[in-house]
Amino acid sequence: MIKFSDVNKWYGEYHALADINAHVRRGEVVVICGPSGSGKSTLIRTVNRLEEIQKGTIEIDGEDIHRPGLDINKFRSKIGFVFQSFNLFPHLSVAENIMLAPTTVLKLGKAQSRQKAQELLERVGLGNKIDAYPGQLSGGQQQRVAIARALAMNPPAMLFDEPTSALDPEMVGEVLQVMKSLAREGMTMMCVTHEMGFAREVADRVWFMDHGKLVEEGTPESFFSNPISDRAKKFLSDLRSH
Repeated sequence: MIKFSDVNKWYGEYHALADINAHVRRGEVVVICGPSGSGKSTLIRTVNRLEEIQKGTIEIDGEDIHRPGLDINKFRSKIGFVFQSFNLFPHLSVAENIMLAPTTVLKLGKAQSRQKAQELLERVGLGNKIDAYPGQLSGGQQQRVAIARALAMNPPAMLFDEPTSALDPEMVGEVLQVMKSLAREGMTMMCVTHEMGFAREVADRVWFMDHGKLVEEGTPESFFSNPISDRAKKFLSDLRSH
């Protein structure tokens, strides 16, 4: 469903992504891990063109998404993206945050959009918060609203960029629970995360990045029990000692 071919990106002299070749199958959960600065977030942000690439191609369902002339807004409306920092509109209620894209982009009626918002909030365990404002919610609740908002556009794939790293430890579990249920329902997902327990339990494949390169990929079982590269071995032993 998502295919990277010889993808390269530079920031000036800095080679942020180097010759990435990989693919994500439909219904697959891929967790991207690696040390800070390894290019994980840059890679996932190229999938909805929050970052441009200078060389190579990224295809979604066979369409080159970095080609000139692509309608970026229309394209982005099909890819769910959940950020590290929630990015909810503070002046809008939870319902209004979730309804904004369906009403403006999909031209759904208000009543239909609100009904959908209610259903999605039930799905993430926040059915009673529909008229609350982001400032009245905990970080974990805000992130679950952000997931509901992304799901409101019926995306065929969801991208998560360190969705739990801004949360207090006790709130991490509630967000991971929602992500696990999405995975069980067969959602295609790419997740940048430091939550190795989640990777071990939910991922179909783990991609390990370092210095802008995709160093290693494999099943969670093979990656965690028998990493091939020295860099992955060091990363995992550092994690365990930490």
